[in-house]
Amino acid sequence: MQSKLEELDLNLLKLLRIVVETRNTSQAAEVLGISQTSVSRGMAKLRETFGDQLFIRKAHGVEPSELAEKLAEAAENMLKPFSEVLEAYQTFDPSEYKGSVSIAVELGLLEIFGPGLYRALNRALPNAQIRVVYWKEESLHHMFNRQLDYMIHYTLMPFPQDIYVHHLSEIAISLVARKDHPVLSKSTNWEDIHHLPLVKLVAEAMKAKHDPYDEMYLSKGYEPKVCLVTHSVPIAVEKLLSSDAIKFSSSYLLSHNDQLECYPLPKISKDMRKISVSGCYLQSKRGQPINQFLHQTLETFFNSIEQPSF
Repeated sequence: MQSKLEELDLNLLKLLRIVVETRNTSQAAEVLGISQTSVSRGMAKLRETFGDQLFIRKAHGVEPSELAEKLAEAAENMLKPFSEVLEAYQTFDPSEYKGSVSIAVELGLLEIFGPGLYRALNRALPNAQIRVVYWKEESLHHMFNRQLDYMIHYTLMPFPQDIYVHHLSEIAISLVARKDHPVLSKSTNWEDIHHLPLVKLVAEAMKAKHDPYDEMYLSKGYEPKVCLVTHSVPIAVEKLLSSDAIKFSSSYLLSHNDQLECYPLPKISKDMRKISVSGCYLQSKRGQPINQFLHQTLETFFNSIEQPSF
């Protein structure tokens, strides 16, 4: 019996339930939209699995046995969760969603895009409990434990195969420093700028000894003169305004202070002139409506942003 149950087609349980309900194989065929022959074959397989004592033939139909009625009830209880899941997928309404949504964003990206991200999420999911936090090393663990629904990080960040990664945005990079910088306003060639103090924002979980821009200095035979490393954009801006320090950054940084200016990059490889941002969530959640909707919402948000020119 056990081996036969393992091979049982779920459609047969649906057939059993409908035959018990209608007490007529012809009506069951009509309800299910299948032929009378298919019903007969299904009934034969049910008898093979559960025995001959399922139905008693009558002049105008069939009479279910106590076993058939109990199996039909069990089939209803078993199939109901499947139906509820399918219904939830088909009827997902973002405006009525009252669950929680948890998103972790790389800190530099959070400080630049955080308010806009929140507004986009709040408009899209007005009744949801929204949690937007900065990305930290344990965020991956939180995602695997399903405490985190979505992550936004630089594409350079390596992720395990269990994480679905999808492109969100390209950010153009320039040199950022104070207006009328005594060196950058005249030249941004390597030989003229390599000695300038360098400001860096920390990107969590980037474990390389040098970040890509450090590598550029070293490849030119220069040692980067790092004067400040911080998580805080306001602190980085303060250092840039109060000194001759420079930062490889985007024009978005100028939104923090109008006394900052973008200058052309020195000669560097093409792939270092832009940085890619990705959205990430569990591969196992790719089909879930809330994750699909989250990604579409955040993708639309980033597509709507026009990077300030420089």
